[in-house]
Amino acid sequence: MRNFRDRLAQFMYGRYGIDQLYYAFIVISLILIVVNSFFHSSIMGILIWAILILMTYRSFSRNIYKRRRENDKFLIFWNPIKGEVSLTIRRIREIKTHRFRKCPNCKKVLRLPRKKGKHTAKCPCCHNEFEVRIFF
Repeated sequence: MRNFRDRLAQFMYGRYGIDQLYYAFIVISLILIVVNSFFHSSIMGILIWAILILMTYRSFSRNIYKRRRENDKFLIFWNPIKGEVSLTIRRIREIKTHRFRKCPNCKKVLRLPRKKGKHTAKCPCCHNEFEVRIFF
Protein backbone atom coordinates (compact mmCIF):
# COMPACT_ATOMS: atom_id res chain seq x y z
CA MET A 1 0.00 0.00 0.00
CA ARG A 2 2.86 2.37 0.80
CA ASN A 3 4.42 1.72 -2.60
CA PHE A 4 1.16 2.66 -4.35
CA ARG A 5 0.95 5.98 -2.46
CA ASP A 6 4.54 6.79 -3.37
CA ARG A 7 3.89 6.06 -7.04
CA LEU A 8 0.73 8.14 -7.00
CA ALA A 9 2.54 11.04 -5.34
CA GLN A 10 5.33 10.78 -7.91
CA PHE A 11 2.78 10.74 -10.75
CA MET A 12 0.95 13.81 -9.40
CA TYR A 13 4.15 15.81 -8.90
CA GLY A 14 3.98 18.89 -11.14
CA ARG A 15 0.27 18.43 -11.85
CA TYR A 16 -2.48 20.78 -10.73
CA GLY A 17 -4.59 18.51 -8.53
CA ILE A 18 -7.90 19.31 -6.85
CA ASP A 19 -9.36 22.75 -6.11
CA GLN A 20 -12.72 24.39 -5.37
CA LEU A 21 -13.81 24.30 -9.03
CA TYR A 22 -13.18 20.55 -9.02
CA TYR A 23 -15.52 20.14 -6.04
CA ALA A 24 -18.13 22.34 -7.75
CA PHE A 25 -17.95 20.11 -10.84
CA ILE A 26 -18.44 17.04 -8.63
CA VAL A 27 -21.56 18.54 -7.04
CA ILE A 28 -22.95 19.61 -10.43
CA SER A 29 -22.33 16.19 -11.95
CA LEU A 30 -23.96 14.40 -9.00
CA ILE A 31 -27.02 16.64 -9.25
CA LEU A 32 -27.22 16.01 -12.99
CA ILE A 33 -26.89 12.24 -12.43
CA VAL A 34 -29.83 12.30 -10.00
CA VAL A 35 -31.93 14.41 -12.39
CA ASN A 36 -30.97 12.19 -15.31
CA SER A 37 -32.08 9.10 -13.40
CA PHE A 38 -35.63 10.48 -13.55
CA PHE A 39 -35.66 11.89 -17.10
CA HIS A 40 -33.23 9.58 -18.97
CA SER A 41 -31.93 12.22 -21.36
CA SER A 42 -29.03 11.33 -23.65
CA ILE A 43 -28.04 15.00 -23.88
CA MET A 44 -27.76 15.21 -20.10
CA GLY A 45 -25.71 12.01 -20.12
CA ILE A 46 -23.29 13.57 -22.61
CA LEU A 47 -23.12 16.70 -20.44
CA ILE A 48 -22.32 14.59 -17.36
CA TRP A 49 -19.51 12.81 -19.20
CA ALA A 50 -18.15 16.13 -20.49
CA ILE A 51 -18.03 17.51 -16.93
CA LEU A 52 -16.28 14.37 -15.65
CA ILE A 53 -13.71 14.49 -18.47
CA LEU A 54 -13.09 18.20 -17.82
CA MET A 55 -12.60 17.49 -14.10
CA THR A 56 -10.07 14.79 -14.85
CA TYR A 57 -8.25 16.93 -17.40
CA ARG A 58 -7.99 19.86 -14.97
CA SER A 59 -6.68 17.72 -12.10
CA PHE A 60 -3.99 16.05 -14.23
CA SER A 61 -2.98 19.20 -16.11
CA ARG A 62 0.59 20.46 -15.89
CA ASN A 63 -0.41 24.03 -16.79
CA ILE A 64 -0.79 25.14 -13.18
CA TYR A 65 -0.96 28.86 -13.97
CA LYS A 66 -3.96 28.46 -16.32
CA ARG A 67 -5.84 26.15 -13.92
CA ARG A 68 -5.25 28.58 -11.04
CA ARG A 69 -6.65 31.46 -13.12
CA GLU A 70 -9.75 29.36 -13.92
CA ASN A 71 -10.21 28.64 -10.22
CA ASP A 72 -9.74 32.32 -9.32
CA LYS A 73 -12.47 33.32 -11.79
CA PHE A 74 -14.76 30.72 -10.27
CA LEU A 75 -14.02 31.98 -6.75
CA ILE A 76 -14.88 35.56 -7.77
CA PHE A 77 -18.31 34.21 -8.71
CA TRP A 78 -18.65 31.75 -5.81
CA ASN A 79 -17.41 33.66 -2.74
CA PRO A 80 -20.29 36.21 -2.60
CA ILE A 81 -22.82 33.37 -2.86
CA LYS A 82 -21.00 31.40 -0.16
CA GLY A 83 -20.93 34.47 2.10
CA GLU A 84 -24.68 35.05 1.74
CA VAL A 85 -25.47 31.40 2.44
CA SER A 86 -23.22 31.29 5.52
CA LEU A 87 -24.79 34.52 6.82
CA THR A 88 -28.27 33.08 6.33
CA ILE A 89 -27.31 29.88 8.15
CA ARG A 90 -25.83 31.92 10.99
CA ARG A 91 -28.98 34.04 11.21
CA ILE A 92 -31.14 30.92 11.46
CA ARG A 93 -28.86 29.39 14.08
CA GLU A 94 -28.87 32.52 16.27
CA ILE A 95 -32.52 33.53 15.83
CA LYS A 96 -33.37 32.89 19.49
CA THR A 97 -30.72 35.23 20.89
CA HIS A 98 -29.87 37.85 18.24
CA ARG A 99 -31.30 39.93 15.41
CA PHE A 100 -29.42 41.06 12.34
CA ARG A 101 -29.96 44.54 10.89
CA LYS A 102 -28.20 46.56 8.20
CA CYS A 103 -26.70 49.94 8.95
CA PRO A 104 -28.56 52.50 6.80
CA ASN A 105 -25.34 54.43 6.22
CA CYS A 106 -22.66 51.85 5.31
CA LYS A 107 -24.94 48.79 4.69
CA LYS A 108 -22.89 46.57 7.03
CA VAL A 109 -24.90 43.80 8.70
CA LEU A 110 -24.93 44.22 12.49
CA ARG A 111 -25.59 41.47 15.02
CA LEU A 112 -27.77 42.93 17.77
CA PRO A 113 -29.03 41.32 20.97
CA ARG A 114 -32.67 40.32 20.93
CA LYS A 115 -34.42 42.89 23.11
CA LYS A 116 -38.04 43.73 22.29
CA GLY A 117 -38.91 47.32 21.59
CA LYS A 118 -37.31 50.39 20.05
CA HIS A 119 -33.57 50.86 20.58
CA THR A 120 -30.72 53.00 19.34
CA ALA A 121 -27.86 51.09 17.73
CA LYS A 122 -24.42 52.41 16.85
CA CYS A 123 -22.55 51.00 13.88
CA PRO A 124 -18.95 50.02 14.80
CA CYS A 125 -17.71 50.81 11.28
CA CYS A 126 -19.13 54.24 10.45
CA HIS A 127 -20.22 55.23 14.02
CA ASN A 128 -23.69 56.13 12.76
CA GLU A 129 -26.51 55.92 15.31
CA PHE A 130 -29.92 54.73 14.11
CA GLU A 131 -33.21 53.47 15.48
CA VAL A 132 -33.90 49.73 15.56
CA ARG A 133 -37.30 48.15 16.24
CA ILE A 134 -37.37 44.53 17.33
CA PHE A 135 -40.88 43.10 17.40
CA PHE A 136 -40.33 39.62 18.81
